[in-house]
Amino acid sequence: MSWGILWLITTVLLISHRYAWWKPGINARHPRILMYHMVSEHIKGAKFNKLRVIPAMFEYQVRWLKDHGWYFAFMSEIDHPELLPKKTVFLTFDDGFEDNYHNAFPVLQKYQAKATLFLVLDRFDRDWSMAKKSHHNSGELMRELKLSDSQVITMLDSGCWELGGHTLTHANLVRLSRNKRWDEINGCRTQLERQFGSRINSFAYPFGIYDDVDVELTMLAGFTSAVTTEEGINENLQTPFRLKRIKISGRDDRVGFWLRMRTGFRGWKR
Repeated sequence: MSWGILWLITTVLLISHRYAWWKPGINARHPRILMYHMVSEHIKGAKFNKLRVIPAMFEYQVRWLKDHGWYFAFMSEIDHPELLPKKTVFLTFDDGFEDNYHNAFPVLQKYQAKATLFLVLDRFDRDWSMAKKSHHNSGELMRELKLSDSQVITMLDSGCWELGGHTLTHANLVRLSRNKRWDEINGCRTQLERQFGSRINSFAYPFGIYDDVDVELTMLAGFTSAVTTEEGINENLQTPFRLKRIKISGRDDRVGFWLRMRTGFRGWKR
């Protein structure tokens, strides 16, 4: 076998492993819930660039969804799955980074799209990544500018955004007592509704870390759905407090995005 043929076979195998293009797609009648954090340019040497979808790529993704007939829905609409049209997509943003206002918001307006913002109440001067892994102590996420209340109000008034809960402090819930978990979960819903005058239906578990107690408390607090960070597409909406999401990475190219929309993953296990 020549080196050229060996190189070609190796290349095909690597591409197949990276993208798993051969995996069967999931029918478009099953809604896609996309997970974003930041829409911003990458920072050289930064640890969390995978959370930063560059603005040009974000616009491409929203335009692609619009052009291919996907219906943009708020998470509150998942309460009535029978009313959702085929090809429904939920855009969700976690935490409350200011670039959501400057870079994502104009794109949503341009393409008449909608998104749900899972907002942390006490989001300023916090490096919550350390609540998951103590060695994540670079302060990178703490230095990222966060949305002001006035910016959130402008976003909500536009009709492009709705709010969801994401705890008071972006707590790692499973490390807390039951009472403190309740304070984080119920407190964020109560304060968000009082502060912004919006009904809060959906919740996002910080870091995607949760257990049965958190599911119970989320239901008791009055939320009607909750999203995780478990990757995939929900083929059954009968368990709306453990909803999977499709992670949109800052490292995804166009092919990666197409495949995520098709199967829920970019590659073999990613």
